[in-house]
Amino acid sequence: MFVRLFVLLLSLISSSVIAQEIDESYAFSVLGEPKYDVDFNHFDYVNPAAPKGGSITLSAIGTFDNFNRYALRGNAGIRTGELYDALFATSDDEPGSYYPLIAEKARHPEDFAWTEISINPRARFHDGSPITAKDVEYTFHKFMTEGVPQFRIYYKSVKVKAISRLTVRIELPKPSKDTMLSLFTLPVMPEKFWRHHNLGEPLSRPPLSSGPYRLSAWRMGQYAIFSRVKDYWAADLPVNRGRWNFDTIRYDYYLDDNVAFEAFKAGAFDFREEPSPKNWATRYVGKNFTNHHIVREEQDNNSAQNARWLAFNVKRPIFADRRVREAITLAFDFEWMNKALFYGAYSRTNSYFQNTEYAARGYPQADELTLLAPFKKSLPPEVYSQIYQPPVSRGNGFDRDNLLKALALLKAAGWELKGGKLVNAKTGKPFAFELLLASGANNQWALPFSHSLERLGIQVNVRQVDNSQLTNRLRSRDFDMMPTVYRAMTYPSSDLQIIWDSAFIDSTWNTPGVQDPVVDKLISQIIAHQGNEQKLLPLGRALDRVLTWNFYMLPMWYMASDRLAYWDKFSHPQIRPRYSLGFDSWWYDINKAARLPAERR
Repeated sequence: MFVRLFVLLLSLISSSVIAQEIDESYAFSVLGEPKYDVDFNHFDYVNPAAPKGGSITLSAIGTFDNFNRYALRGNAGIRTGELYDALFATSDDEPGSYYPLIAEKARHPEDFAWTEISINPRARFHDGSPITAKDVEYTFHKFMTEGVPQFRIYYKSVKVKAISRLTVRIELPKPSKDTMLSLFTLPVMPEKFWRHHNLGEPLSRPPLSSGPYRLSAWRMGQYAIFSRVKDYWAADLPVNRGRWNFDTIRYDYYLDDNVAFEAFKAGAFDFREEPSPKNWATRYVGKNFTNHHIVREEQDNNSAQNARWLAFNVKRPIFADRRVREAITLAFDFEWMNKALFYGAYSRTNSYFQNTEYAARGYPQADELTLLAPFKKSLPPEVYSQIYQPPVSRGNGFDRDNLLKALALLKAAGWELKGGKLVNAKTGKPFAFELLLASGANNQWALPFSHSLERLGIQVNVRQVDNSQLTNRLRSRDFDMMPTVYRAMTYPSSDLQIIWDSAFIDSTWNTPGVQDPVVDKLISQIIAHQGNEQKLLPLGRALDRVLTWNFYMLPMWYMASDRLAYWDKFSHPQIRPRYSLGFDSWWYDINKAARLPAERR
């Protein structure tokens, strides 16, 4: 009997060891394998021999009042989210990849229920003190206790513990590669500094940090200067080689973009991404362009794109009805705006996975219909049988057909025209709302849009506020409608729950305030199948159909090219990374600068 029991115990131990086979990896990828091998020297899109030195002056619109990017109030300065290094860095020419930065490697089981991360013993903060596993543990607990609420929800029951000076262990309540990898880019902050400060409160002075640049000078609300850390411990790591080449990066703040544009032409700052097609077509003229002191570049960009939308606050009773939201969408005359205001420069947004294979640009296939079948009573019928396409107008500035369709939808939703005003058929209350905009931004589309709505009898109050007020009103969801930028998503990641899931309704990323059980269920399946490309494809498309056909946001536009202008004293690598501009690999070119007037070098 004892022998049998011993053999049984031995077999159980052996099977447990086999089940818990441990891998050790230097790099990770959400989908497939990392592009770069363990002995890679630098990213393909950088020039490893790029010279260090020189300075660049950039612009920022608005103002700032503190240096804590993670504060729950206030308006943090630009680039303050980049003061800290993370355990791993990402590559800009592949989606969802992670390469060692503060970390050296990580060991983990196949299901990523836990991981133990080894920290580079050379890692240092700017005061020369070492970065240790205790700092990683402290950072996580700091975010869990004083950070934004959605962080606590997302990482509930996750354990982060320093098990030695240079080894930190992360344990998940449920195995998840995607959740684990999301923690690999958590900024590592020094306990010695943050134990004396609340993460949720603004900072009037820069914190102790660790990245390639430190904040060296500033005037609150006016400018900030970042200086390259000359003894930066990670400068020669493969993820940094050829990057962070400027000695100083200065940001000057302007309250108005038109003022900033004139300042750029006069030489007050060096580089500008032009958001206005009209400016690009008509205002980039003058002696500095004629004599080629300022370079103009238009670069095609066919990757996943940031896209602009107009968010309805669906918590407002006036926008609770899907038919009303569709009617408002019909009144947005993109074709006329693009021709009359934007010189045909924009493409119409039509997906939340713009320019990717996950965009639902065809009729739903069998695998998508299988996913959507349980929700047939909850979804618009168009989800199952039509391809979502934003309304197309004649482009003449008065599209009667679309406005008549809009009026029919509004009537079906309980609104009627009386004396040229749209009123609620039961209460007689007029249809009126506020369109909230950032002052100083390119808002020339707002007036023709409001005129189209006035033809439907809808009263629109266009209100422009400064960035601080806009941020505060967004956080408190104190708006009717406002523009928002939906960030490019190369694949359906677990980030979708922070953007759309009901559990994260207090997150400002869920701008329209969507709480939809169908969306929640699709996202839960997306999270469960992270890393499985075959499963994610129909799930992403199904989610795209549900979001677009519910008209939670009005699609505006995106640019399929980047318009850059800069004073001719910089160079950049020939290869541009697919998923970014690659600006961190540019450098100051002394030979080019020598050809400029002395005051512009």
